[in-house]
Amino acid sequence: MADVHARLKISSLLLSVIMLMMTFSPMQLQENRFEEHIVPNVEARQDAGEVNCSGLTFEDLFEYDFAHFELEILDDWATSNYYANSWVNGSNGAVVRDNLDGLFDGLAPGGGNDWLSSDERDAVKAIGPDCIADMDTRIGLKEGWSHRSGVDWNNWSFVQEGIALDEVNLVPSDHEEKRTCQNLLASNGCYEIPVSATDDLEISMFLADGEAYNTQFNQLPNKGVSNFTLALNVTNVTDAMFVFTFPQTQGLRMLEYATLDDGIQNDALEIPIVENLPNGRMRVSIDVEYPASNYPAIREIYIDFTTQQVEDNDIPIWSSSAPDDGMIIPLSDDGTVIAVDGENTENWATDNHGWTLDCDFVEDGWSSQMDEDGAFIITSVGTGTSQATCNLIDPYGESSELSRTWTFGQLFTSSAVMNEQSEEVEFTITPTGLVGEMTIVAHAHQSDNMADAKTITVATSEITTGLSLKKLRPGMVMIMGAADATNMMPYSFILNFGLEKSSSPPVIELVTGISQENATWDDSGLKFTLKGIVIDPDGEEVTLLLSLCGGSTTDFTQVGTNWEIDVSIASCMQQGITEYDVIISATDESGVIGTLSVFVPDPYAEDNGGAIIDDGKPSEEGGLPSLSMLSTLIITLLAMAFWQRKQYL
Repeated sequence: MADVHARLKISSLLLSVIMLMMTFSPMQLQENRFEEHIVPNVEARQDAGEVNCSGLTFEDLFEYDFAHFELEILDDWATSNYYANSWVNGSNGAVVRDNLDGLFDGLAPGGGNDWLSSDERDAVKAIGPDCIADMDTRIGLKEGWSHRSGVDWNNWSFVQEGIALDEVNLVPSDHEEKRTCQNLLASNGCYEIPVSATDDLEISMFLADGEAYNTQFNQLPNKGVSNFTLALNVTNVTDAMFVFTFPQTQGLRMLEYATLDDGIQNDALEIPIVENLPNGRMRVSIDVEYPASNYPAIREIYIDFTTQQVEDNDIPIWSSSAPDDGMIIPLSDDGTVIAVDGENTENWATDNHGWTLDCDFVEDGWSSQMDEDGAFIITSVGTGTSQATCNLIDPYGESSELSRTWTFGQLFTSSAVMNEQSEEVEFTITPTGLVGEMTIVAHAHQSDNMADAKTITVATSEITTGLSLKKLRPGMVMIMGAADATNMMPYSFILNFGLEKSSSPPVIELVTGISQENATWDDSGLKFTLKGIVIDPDGEEVTLLLSLCGGSTTDFTQVGTNWEIDVSIASCMQQGITEYDVIISATDESGVIGTLSVFVPDPYAEDNGGAIIDDGKPSEEGGLPSLSMLSTLIITLLAMAFWQRKQYL
């Protein structure tokens, strides 16, 4: 029973590692049993917070709906970065939360109480890397030709210091049954939800800040320059995508691929997708769909790679979309910048195996590269210019027959200041001389708003222009635009000068009656109605607040810019106040406040100041008819009843 208890305990513990999202069962590489899937008999230790998860399998304990795994092999062919993300939906979410709560049963306050807390979530993140570091990855790499099972594989392993974990919605803060944590040792702000919650969640593993890698393997002796095989055990992987990225290695390509189910080749499955990236790396994507009905057949994937020369390899060819010879390619500023994004460069050339740019610059210190998305990145020196001669190179060393020479440089320098009085940004442009004349179209910009654009022509002299701030909300303001010139690639820019538009206070106006009265009284004489208009110059939403006789209310009816409110005078009557100084404040989204003061006289005083009663019958002396003693008593009793009722609300 002790052994069973220990295994159950570690089984619960491993569930904390859902952050890993690794869908791997161990390959048993150490015993040369890659082809055999066996759930290991392993001891668990949790003393002093130490966790041992070696030999345990993730799929034996946990099911997710879909997972995405990316493994980038670094240039040393000995270390790598692993990223994993998985999605858990509906009823599977309840299973995950219940298992995680069980993890802390007897180990931490609140564990095993059928409520999953934010404290337990944080503890899972702390335990996860320690547990993951003990697990097997089920990935193997072997130098040589077309290996299958039964060899001494170089096994991947996790590096605890490089592992970071995160989650989305594991303990949703907006769950309808959310409550404050009930255990005595809960942290400040701790909250919990029932484990039966079926809210969708995500779990991810990635490289920890400040670390160079989170996985490692025995360095491939040939560093990929000759034949090798990648092996992956995907037994119990129901639905996942695996993406492997290899270092830049000339001529590297996939030659053969095989999927074995219990040692028998399965040719009905899709083959991996191979991409030669513009940065010279190769990416292999494997879509794994393995229905649970096929378990427990052992599924193994083998991919053979080689650098042998490709027969009948075509040379890359420039397309009509590429910049012409002699073209100017503008840069945004000095330093390392993206000159052209990948969406544009992908149409510059054609080659059946992919291609990249190889550029030779005239000026010292200048260089170029392409990233995996095809962005053309230039490292420049200062604000000067340089020419470069560029060729197309494919992964197998074939070069384009023709080269192209381009000129690179910064098009202009600029500055900007805010002019609140004129509601403009004063934008100053200083040309560098890269082109003789250019046309610039620019506007003040926010992430979800843009002001009116202005078109200006810039030659050889500095120029300052005003860009309107109208249509923009208070907050950060940038300048966005595009420049065009003869024999130059179009250039788009977005500039951040740290400018911020201030908020203007809302404007509140009172709509008076036909006789210019401020308020309209109802028959009871216990309340009056105010109406008006509120406008925020910046277009922000406005919240209204009315203050009277020491109390306040937000019970306004707002339709567009119009507002209306019924105001009770019960609390004023209790205080003996018979003249009503109303303050209405309007607060916009930026927290800026506009106010309006409204004086409403006592409608029953000798001089009513122009206020009206609903019956519309002022006395001949300009006052109001006097009330009978009975009427006065009724009004007083109603006011007191209203006040007492308000006190108990």
